[in-house]
This record gives sequence, structure tokens and C-alpha cells, in this order.
Amino acid sequence: MSSGFKAIAISIALAGLKPCATNADAALAVAQPFRAAALRVCSDPNNMPFSNFRREGFENRIAGLISRELGRTLEYFWLPQRRGFIRNTLRANRCDLVVGVPAQFEMARPTRPYYRSSYVFVSRRDRELNIESLDDPLLHKLKIGIQITGEDYGNPPAAQALASRRIVANVRGFMVYGDYSKPDPQRAVVDAVARGDVDVAIVWGPIAGYYAKQARVPLSLRPVTPDRDGPLLPFAFDIAMAVRRDDGALHDAIDRAIARRAADIRRVLDQYGVPLSVTSVRVDAR
Repeated sequence: MSSGFKAIAISIALAGLKPCATNADAALAVAQPFRAAALRVCSDPNNMPFSNFRREGFENRIAGLISRELGRTLEYFWLPQRRGFIRNTLRANRCDLVVGVPAQFEMARPTRPYYRSSYVFVSRRDRELNIESLDDPLLHKLKIGIQITGEDYGNPPAAQALASRRIVANVRGFMVYGDYSKPDPQRAVVDAVARGDVDVAIVWGPIAGYYAKQARVPLSLRPVTPDRDGPLLPFAFDIAMAVRRDDGALHDAIDRAIARRAADIRRVLDQYGVPLSVTSVRVDAR
């Protein structure tokens, strides 16, 4: 996923645009021996709910479905998903597949999308805030948590949409990449809602859904509506997989595998609490 793929909205849709990798980060890369029959996946070892070294994320589960459908063993090349991720993994021929990219991804060859999700408003259920729109007057009064990438990068859509409405002073930012030295570095924004440190948060759906299920109090998740704030600021995204540009055979094989295993993929996403939006995912198996 992300690792500097896109700025602004796409950065969160891929679980977080992150700063340039340091030498210490690079040392986390773990290469697996090449085998012709293996499906080698580029992945982040600490990026739940998407992936981790123990293969507990939903992208790990879905990669397993695809590899079994292709009749290939599954191997990983691990590297933190930061700027240069695609260059140092897929393009360097250290792996064959990235499991989460925007459907219109330009740095590789994306497959058909396999799910669509959106940003959601997260609040405590007992507060009964019921916020669904960025134009809700309550947003001028409440403490709002949002995911941010930092001053040096294009920030996700919530930051831009709120700033355009002059909602700034009551906004608290939570870094997308979090504290990478600890497990679950992206959960802080959801935990802040559960504790009452913020009243509401605007969070990328897969992160919100997964950590809301683990919260100590019931949380409410409501999709940001409409799913686009003006012509250039989407809040919902189709997510696909990607291979190298010249790997047409693998691309087509994975496309067919996604179609054949669509129901199984949907079950995995449901198990992880991923809120799904209406999507144009094709289900025909060529």
C-alpha cells in the first residue's frame, strides 16, 4: 500500500502516506528466497489492520486466498510502507504483488478493485451525535480528531475539507504512521474517541471499523456524505492490487482470482469490520 504513492486523499486510503524511510526502517526489510512457484507479496510488517509480520491483517488473509487460487506458495518481502516503497520492492523485483493500492494507481499495474470504502465519522454511541455531513453545524463546536501526514506532505481529505470551512482551532491531528515502534500504530485516533479525548473523528473506514470493534465502549461509524467534497476531494476509494507494469500474465491471473474469490474476500473484509461502499467491482471471471 501507500508508501508515498499519492498525496492528499490517497495517502490515507492506502493506510497512510509516511515520511521517508530512515536507515533503521530499511533494516526492517526481510527478503525471502526467490522460488519460481511462489507469489511474492510486498507488505508492511506493522500496519494493522492491513498487514503485519505475523500475517494477521486482512491484506495478509486476502493474499492467502489469491495465492491458493493461483496454486502458488505465498512469500513476503517486508518493508515499512513509506516513500520509495514501490521503487524498493515491486520495481526492484523483490516481490510480485502489492495487495492494497488505489484502483487508478499509476506507479504499477492495478488489477480490478476488490473493495471500496470511505472515510467515516467515528463517535461514541452514547453521545448520539449522528454526524454524517461535513457541513453539520456541530463540527464548529466539537473536538474533532483527524488523521494527518504532517506539514511536508499533502494532508488527507478531512484536513482540507475542514480547513476550507474554517474549522481549525478545534481540530486535533493524529499522525497516520503513529508510533511505529509499537503494535497498532494507527489506532490512536479511534482510542481518543472511545476515551472522550475528542468528540468525533474522521477516519479511513478500514482503520475505523477494525479498531471500533476493539473499543471499550460502543462506537458509531457513519460514512462521510456525500462521498466527494467538490470535484477534487473524494472521501471514498476503490482499492485494488498491483503488479509490475510489464507483468501482464500475473495481472490477468490475479484479476480472475479476485473475481472467483469475491465472496471469500467479502467475508474477510466483514470479519475485520471494513465498512464497504457501493463499488464498480467487476465480478465476471474471464
